[in-house]
Amino acid sequence: MTGSPGSPVRRAAIVTGAGSGIGAAVTARLVADGYDVLAVDIAVPDGPGAAPGVPFAADLTTREGNAAAVAAAVERFGRLDVVVANAGFQHVAPIADFPEDRWDAILAILLTSPFLLAKYAWPHLVASGRGRFLVVASAHALVASPFKAAYVSAKHGVLGLVKTLALEGAPVGVTTCAICPGYVRTPLVEKQIADQAKAHGLPEERVLEEVILAPQAVKRMVEPDEVAAMAAFLLGPGGASVTGVAIPMDQGWTAR
Repeated sequence: MTGSPGSPVRRAAIVTGAGSGIGAAVTARLVADGYDVLAVDIAVPDGPGAAPGVPFAADLTTREGNAAAVAAAVERFGRLDVVVANAGFQHVAPIADFPEDRWDAILAILLTSPFLLAKYAWPHLVASGRGRFLVVASAHALVASPFKAAYVSAKHGVLGLVKTLALEGAPVGVTTCAICPGYVRTPLVEKQIADQAKAHGLPEERVLEEVILAPQAVKRMVEPDEVAAMAAFLLGPGGASVTGVAIPMDQGWTAR
């Protein structure tokens, strides 16, 4: 158990996809706010220059990887109060050409992993007395775009999980909600540009304006630190009454 006698007990969290982008920003914010954080990714760098938090490598497309992450957090910190399910990746292709293995892998990381993390962490979140389960979803959990069959399907599905967990958590003091950002300035989005150019038949230099930012009213990307600030609010005392909902951070995308 973290903390000395008479001192406030530090809250403990798992953040997945913590190696870069939103996950790294959320991890840094929670560490700065006084949390103990297990920073989970498929490969998390350690040593000088590593991101904040305690690095833990796990393949979250497997049951074993999700179970190991929860067990490692509890063993390291003696408790688990917060889970931030953020890990994910994208694949852009027309439905006729969409690789079936990419479908399986995307659903595994975006939908099955949050389910498994919730299943394995639930007793600890209940024991916390103020458990929080937060999914970093997407504007694509609320609306669709072409050529993203697996991503849109998984993100829509995870909102059903969020609502179900919110209802199950209400009697036992666990809240569950989702953040739904628009396009965030992350490696995941940057890697889409070539795929989007191919899918839409456009040169890469036109993709950002004509495809990626086209549905947004505000023509800029969301910054990872902005998502981290929203996560910190929802995971803190101010978010105690927020459960079962999807919170857009989409630059006006879904206002249309």
